[in-house]
Amino acid sequence: MLVAVRGADTPSAATTVPARPGRPWWRRIPLAPYLYVLPALAMLVVWVYTPLCETFQLSFYHWNLIPSQPKKPVGMANYTAVVQLPELHKALVNTGIYIGSLMVFSLVLPLLIAILSQRVSGRARTFYQALIFVPFLVTPVATSAVWRWMFAPDGGTITVLAKHAGLDLGNVFRSPAMAIWAVVAICGWQMLGFGVLVVSAGLAGIDPDYGAAAALDGASAATVFRRITLPLLSPTLVFLGLMTILLGAQWTYPVIDILTQGGPSDSTTNIYYLLYEFGFRNFDAGSAAAAGMLFFLGFGVIALIFVELSERLSFYDN
Repeated sequence: MLVAVRGADTPSAATTVPARPGRPWWRRIPLAPYLYVLPALAMLVVWVYTPLCETFQLSFYHWNLIPSQPKKPVGMANYTAVVQLPELHKALVNTGIYIGSLMVFSLVLPLLIAILSQRVSGRARTFYQALIFVPFLVTPVATSAVWRWMFAPDGGTITVLAKHAGLDLGNVFRSPAMAIWAVVAICGWQMLGFGVLVVSAGLAGIDPDYGAAAALDGASAATVFRRITLPLLSPTLVFLGLMTILLGAQWTYPVIDILTQGGPSDSTTNIYYLLYEFGFRNFDAGSAAAAGMLFFLGFGVIALIFVELSERLSFYDN
């Protein structure tokens, strides 16, 4: 392509010079943003997506985890066997109990504590919230060891106090009726601080002028909480609810492993501990992979539904 350029000295003269060609489309793409996310994306591929693909492949084989033993293809047999196991049904029921019970410690109690802590002024509020958050910083192994000592049948602090109150707890972690609730109480106590911290952050982001304006119009404190605070806090509560659904069974796993090992009579097992038993106690990698893929798909569907509902139910201050 040629363009005419009029010379400065000779207005009537015109010179034809070749025009600069346009840059290719791949040269116009900014690389800097992609370079920033590349390390995180690489770690995600290495530690998440690659094991997920390998797990999916392994779910169609029978293998005892011994490297010298060959993997035997079995098709869909692992999925069929896992679905028919009564242990799976019990683990699913217990997982539902864990998630539903932990909702109290991740949603209800943090909301009440965060609202009550607003009445504490100055540095005392920060100290109060930090004191509640401390259990979340303790490792689950150390937490389980302390609670096992406190619930000890002979001389445990809680056991002795219960006897003085006229209650004979016995061996709580060997009771089919009480063991699961002991695990819920321990995990809930540890996760309570995380919920309080998140709810407090959500409350701090709400403009106090809304409540002040409503109070000037005659709204009571309960009305302000119900009509203003809760709607503006809905994204925070939805986030905590989704976290509890997706991670509730994972939070209880270390406590189960230390204190009950899934017993007595599978009364405290959950889906994560069941995967551990399949893979590292029964040495059945195929069944563990098949169960893991089923749980992954189930939680994925729940997460998609919950995210869709959160977009419709959450209220944002725009």
